[in-house]
Amino acid sequence: MKPAQSYLKTHAPTSWSELPWGEYYRAAIEEAMQPWWSKFFGFHLLKIGHLSTEIASDQCSISHQVSAVEQGYNTQVLASPYQLPFAEKSVDVCLLLHTLAYGTDPHRILREVDRILTDDGWLVTTHFNPLSLLGVGKLLPLLRHREPYVSRMFTRIRILDWLHLLNYQVMHQSHFHVLPWHKRGGGSAMNTHLTALGCISLTIARKRTLPLTLMPIKFATRKPCFSRAVGVTKNYS
Repeated sequence: MKPAQSYLKTHAPTSWSELPWGEYYRAAIEEAMQPWWSKFFGFHLLKIGHLSTEIASDQCSISHQVSAVEQGYNTQVLASPYQLPFAEKSVDVCLLLHTLAYGTDPHRILREVDRILTDDGWLVTTHFNPLSLLGVGKLLPLLRHREPYVSRMFTRIRILDWLHLLNYQVMHQSHFHVLPWHKRGGGSAMNTHLTALGCISLTIARKRTLPLTLMPIKFATRKPCFSRAVGVTKNYS
């Protein structure tokens, strides 16, 4: 397994339209996110990266939505995903849509997002599935240096392992859009029966924080219980 940290920096696209069939991917992600917008609640929603910014989230109940990108125009915050200018536990929902795929150190990005997420906050990530028709193109020398094959592709087990180490509970994980060049990904039948071959992977997780201090009140109310031994008699000489 290759290390997560890479010294080869890949230029991240500033729009889904820069990717071949990118608008198909954006529409597929928005369709997969429809049932989840109503479940997110809180005060602040953060979109990290240009691709996250273009995802429509008007159905989300969180009114204050902020976009953070490294460079560009028409954005609220200019910041690196490795050093986000937000206070600890101040963001309720964070979108990392294909942000890890173009980062040199995805571990560091996840740790930074974990720092700013509130307890029980939501984390949404997407990336390309290497075990798909799109992932096969990454093995071809003529395609591996082109978009979208140049992006990093992580397996489902690897993403779940990173989230479990940070104590996240995975609420949803799915693959969809089997045919990359098709507008509907091959149709509903193919996306239903061949989900493992979907080129887009969606993971929705929730941050879980366990208390590390004991509750003294509970222990103070407990009293030791001693029971008499059965069958013990006194011996008198």
